[in-house]
Amino acid sequence: MNERWSFRALMVTAATACLLAAGQHPAGAEEDPGAPSGLQQGIDSAVPAPVLPPVPAVDGLTPDQAALLAAVHSPPTGDPFFDAAPPGLAGLNPGDILEQRDVTATAAFVVGVPIARATLLKYRSTSATGAPSFGTATLIVPLTPWTAGDRPVLVDNQPINSLGSKCTPGYAMAYGPAFKNFATDSIPPTAPWGLNQGFAVLVTDHEGPNMAYAEPNVAAHVILDGIRAVRSTPGFGASRFALGGYSGGAIASHGAAMLLGEYAPELREAVVGAAMGGLVTDNRVIADRFNGNFASGVLLAVVLAYSREHPEILDRMNHLGAWAATSPLNAVCGQAIGFLGAVGIPIDVAANVADSLDSAVADEIFARTDLSDRTSQVPLYIYHGAHDLWIPFEGARELYERQCARGVDAVFRSEPGEHIVALASGFPGAAGWLGARLRGEPAPNEC
Repeated sequence: MNERWSFRALMVTAATACLLAAGQHPAGAEEDPGAPSGLQQGIDSAVPAPVLPPVPAVDGLTPDQAALLAAVHSPPTGDPFFDAAPPGLAGLNPGDILEQRDVTATAAFVVGVPIARATLLKYRSTSATGAPSFGTATLIVPLTPWTAGDRPVLVDNQPINSLGSKCTPGYAMAYGPAFKNFATDSIPPTAPWGLNQGFAVLVTDHEGPNMAYAEPNVAAHVILDGIRAVRSTPGFGASRFALGGYSGGAIASHGAAMLLGEYAPELREAVVGAAMGGLVTDNRVIADRFNGNFASGVLLAVVLAYSREHPEILDRMNHLGAWAATSPLNAVCGQAIGFLGAVGIPIDVAANVADSLDSAVADEIFARTDLSDRTSQVPLYIYHGAHDLWIPFEGARELYERQCARGVDAVFRSEPGEHIVALASGFPGAAGWLGARLRGEPAPNEC
């Protein structure tokens, strides 16, 4: 962290603490909900806006907005495979392979089991708002022969939970174990388990090139286009695919299951199921739950990540929010996000509207990312910690009941413990269910 940022961060923190201590709290309901509160006005008076380098014009954005959007993005990795969108994307079909790279030597160390080969794929995809984009994923093939037709593929959607472009599984597969994100990349051991069963494993970088943490539309597109890309390679045209993910990875698996029918309807027969645990089902509920407590750092990270795909959020940041968005936070990996909430400062401290989570922009973003009106196109296995302190148990149960009512074959499991304990305790059941789907066994229905 450079000295200039350290000084500014100290100044911002001190100014915020003084204003909070002075009792200038966010406005009440009787004030204009679109106007900044006294606290927010005080922050903007005490904290100057960051000076950002100019960038080329962007349609629909002012020069200042374009500069802020560019600064919000993670610094590039330095590898064009992950950084560069090739020209002509609009003329390609989603899932068309743009580039591929053999990463067998490094990926073998990352997954920790013998493999035949690992290929890093870059393919055409779609942003949250429908613009041409690209995705990356790593296809890993085990040494174990598979003689019963095209080899099935377990799609491993890891809980990336990060803002930095070097925090993805794909970057670790390309550059080695030193770049692994955090423990939940390996616990539970989804990829090694799948490879030992003889399945190929597709490890997705489901946050997309903008690292849009927890944005379900981006994740769904990257996953489904990754499946399209794999199906275009020899030996996988008739493969079965099953999706697995926990927490941040569950958001990705859930999004793909819900959007498959409208985004990739030709995959209905190929994708045979999705397992998801510790799932966020209602972003508004979670935002209110995380705001101003031990999880406030996660909320801040999600807001910054969403602004990369929904730049109208940037208009609702005050000077402090702009400093945070353009600071080294924009490259943070998952293991650090939780610590950002230690101070428990509410998100309104970084906004320029009195009640930012109930603003018109928030309502619009919540609506865009709400998939509760969708019906899964594949059987579901849903599990959740009975005493999860982070994510309400009731949301997962309601998702199960809602999908059952719509005719989806589904299974629900209540796991002992809270969020982290349920990650481990729920894995055997989810893995067994996924394995059965990949072997072609009919999905059970416990609705």
